[in-house]
Amino acid sequence: MIWFNKQLQLADIIPFGVGNMCDHVGIEFTEVGDNFIKAKMPVDQRTKQPYGLLHGGASAVLAETLGSIASAFVVDAEKNVCVGMEINANHIRSARSGYVTGTCTPIHIGAQTHVWDIKIHNEADSLCCISRLTVSVLKRR
Repeated sequence: MIWFNKQLQLADIIPFGVGNMCDHVGIEFTEVGDNFIKAKMPVDQRTKQPYGLLHGGASAVLAETLGSIASAFVVDAEKNVCVGMEINANHIRSARSGYVTGTCTPIHIGAQTHVWDIKIHNEADSLCCISRLTVSVLKRR
């Protein structure tokens, strides 16, 4: 298990999606495991680009949300804060409706940086986007 709190539950993560970008685009956390977090996001007027496809930036928002929150739960939050440093997203397939689901797993968990792999699938379980997020772990002031 990678989480600082070994008893981490979905109910611990859900409040991190209230009153911020998650609310704006409809991101909902759906599952947490020993080394992953999942969330879904609607493909609707909030997350589509003008051609009616899922906006690449919306996929990046889902990916960065998952990776940033995962980092926040890996560290001791009383001593550290985690901030995104770099994100890369490859858009493999489009989505026009329904939901996409992102699954975030670690590539590297170090003392000063974390690197996350985020895969986003559509409702048919086809890969739509693969993203990598690098997060900096900073000491709280």
